[in-house]
This record gives sequence, C-alpha cells and structure tokens, in this order.
Amino acid sequence: MSAFQLPSPHGKKGKTISLKARALRYLSAREHSRAELAQKLGRYAGEGDDVEALLDELEAAKYLSNERFSESLIHRRASRFGNNRILYELQEHGIAGETLANVKAQLQEDETERAVDVLCRKFNVAPTDANEKIKQMRFLQQRGFSHAAIQAAVRARKHRGKRLGLENGLTGKYVHLPVKTGFRLARNDATPSR
Repeated sequence: MSAFQLPSPHGKKGKTISLKARALRYLSAREHSRAELAQKLGRYAGEGDDVEALLDELEAAKYLSNERFSESLIHRRASRFGNNRILYELQEHGIAGETLANVKAQLQEDETERAVDVLCRKFNVAPTDANEKIKQMRFLQQRGFSHAAIQAAVRARKHRGKRLGLENGLTGKYVHLPVKTGFRLARNDATPSR
C-alpha cells in the first residue's frame, strides 16, 4: 500500500483518501494551527485541489481554530516551560496577531508561579551557594522563563525554604515546596516516621 492509500472503513485496501477526509483525520487526533494543517495537506494535494479553500471551509464549520490550537498548546506546555518558549512555539506554528497578544497576556499572569513549581520539581532544595543558584537559574532559562520570573522564583524559593526551617539542618529529601506543601520535613539525623 502506498503512502497515498489508506484502508477504507469497510476494510477494502487500495482506496485513496480525499483531502478533506485527511484533514478531518488530522484534526480528530489533536488540534492543529491553520499553517500546520496547510503544510501537512500540501504534501497530498493534487493539481485540482485548493488547500486554502478547504481550510476556509473547515474554519467556517468550526473544525479548525487557531484559538483552540493555542489553548491546547498552552495546556500541554505551561506546566514545564516558560512564556518565551511557548510563544516561540506558537509563532513556529503560524500563530500571530491578536491571538498571540491574547496568549501573551494570559501567560504573563502566572509565569512566576510556574517557574517556582518547575524549580521545585527539579531541585529538592533551595540553592545554598552561588554555583547552585546559577545552575538553577540556567535550568529555568533553558526552559524559556523570563529573567524577571527566574529572579522572582529563586527569591521565592529561598524565602519559602527559610520559612519552613530548611536552614536549621533539615534536609530536602522529603521536602516538596510548591504552593501546596503536602510533604513532611525530616532531620538529617532522624529517620522518617511511617
């Protein structure tokens, strides 16, 4: 079977799939941006196929939406990445203009909280010296967080650790310090209770 032929729902092999059916198959798997779907469909478009007209038809029928795609990408990436990385990915997928401005404003609200959460998941304890602090800051920078969010996250992490008593010989082995603190603290010389 060639790349252009897919089995039909009735099990007969050799049937070619229409461009619209292919588009709906892509959209049923996950949300796509208009530019991304146009690129994927362009590989299969014949001489008489008008990809742009098909995309207009899909948008009119509410099957294709750049806003939904943006929300989907944010939902998948926000717990691990910063605003710079997410906005870059959206631009790579052809999202621009008002949609991108709305997304940027939405992401700006909680970037520091997300940075603290990512930092706490990766590193068990707050930095104790300059090298550890630089390492943690570099990690957040590679994840696409802004400089302001990185600085605020490192400060918040340091103050939160002091408030929980980490500077008094408590280890971060059993410590998880995001907004919700649900783990217990254990002393270095004490064994954790059951």
